[in-house]
Amino acid sequence: MQATVHESKQSIMQRILTVFVFTLLIATVGLFIGQFVPVALMLPLSILEVAMIILAFWMRRRKAVGYAFVYTFAFVSGITLFPIVSHYASIAGAYVVLEAFGSTFVIFAVLGTIGAKMKKDLSFLWSFLLVAVLALAVVGIFNIFSPLNSAAMMAYSVIGTIVFSLYILYDLNQIKHRHITEDLIPVMALSLYLDFINLFINLLRFFGILSSDD
Repeated sequence: MQATVHESKQSIMQRILTVFVFTLLIATVGLFIGQFVPVALMLPLSILEVAMIILAFWMRRRKAVGYAFVYTFAFVSGITLFPIVSHYASIAGAYVVLEAFGSTFVIFAVLGTIGAKMKKDLSFLWSFLLVAVLALAVVGIFNIFSPLNSAAMMAYSVIGTIVFSLYILYDLNQIKHRHITEDLIPVMALSLYLDFINLFINLLRFFGILSSDD
C-alpha cells in the first residue's frame, strides 16, 4: 500500500514538473513575440497578468484551474517579461541574462530537489512567505511612482531572491507532503512557474545593477 502511494506521489510530481517545463517553453515563445508587441500594450498586458494570477488562486479554492489557463498565462507573462530582459541586456550585456537564467536553473534544481526529498513538512513557512511576497509587492508598486536608488534596488533584489528561493523549497516540499489530486496539477505547476520567473527577474536585476555599477 505504501509503495503504491509513493508511486502515485512520484507520478504526480513528474506530471507537475512536465507541465512546469512546458509553461517555461510557452513563456519563451511569448518572450520572443514580445519584441514585436507595441510598448503601449505592455501595461494592459501586465494588468491582465496580475488579474490572471489573482483569478488563478481564487479559482483554486472553488474549482480547478485548467491547463489552457496556465499556458495562456505563461504566454502573456513571457511577453511582459521582454521589456525587462531587453533593458538589462542593453545596459549590462546579453551575458547577464544568461548568467541570471543559469543561476535560476541551478537554484531551482538544487532547492527543488532538497524540498522534494525533505522529510520535514515546511508548511509552517506559508504565513512568513505570504507576508514577504506582499511586502515585496508593496515596495514594487512604490518603486513605480518613486523609483528606488541603485543600493535600495539591489537590497530589494537580494531579498526577492531569498524569498523566491524559499518558495521553491516550500512548493516542492508541499507537493511531497500534501495530497495532490490530478485537478491540482496545473495550479501547482503555475506556482513553480511563478517561483522560477520571479527568482529569474530578481537575479537579473541583481546582476544587471552589479554589472552597470562596474
